[in-house]
Amino acid sequence: MQWLKRFGFYLVGVTLGSIIVLFIWKGKDVSFDYGMDARTLKTIRIKKRLFSEDAQQIMATSKVDTATISTILNHGDVDFGKSKPRLKPCAEYYITGKDSLKNINLYIIRCDSTATVDKIIIN
Repeated sequence: MQWLKRFGFYLVGVTLGSIIVLFIWKGKDVSFDYGMDARTLKTIRIKKRLFSEDAQQIMATSKVDTATISTILNHGDVDFGKSKPRLKPCAEYYITGKDSLKNINLYIIRCDSTATVDKIIIN
């Protein structure tokens, strides 16, 4: 009985603590980008975005616009097998879309202050 009582107090404490943390972080712009994909996509998103001539042509001729690219950069997957993250001075990343955008892939060159969408590949 003593163990059951302690376990009940523990659950009440964890629940109250979780609710308090939820209310504290709910109003703040907090992100938990701990995975490799999430960190890479976040560093690309916060840099000034440029578009190559090839990317601009594809955007003009297809239904891909900057909102679509932003969605891919928020929810896409980085294919590190096709990327060159250690390339100096600018790393190159191959990003694939998810769900309804899975037929659109981006090839992005990330430098110190800019991220250039070099190619847009539509399958």
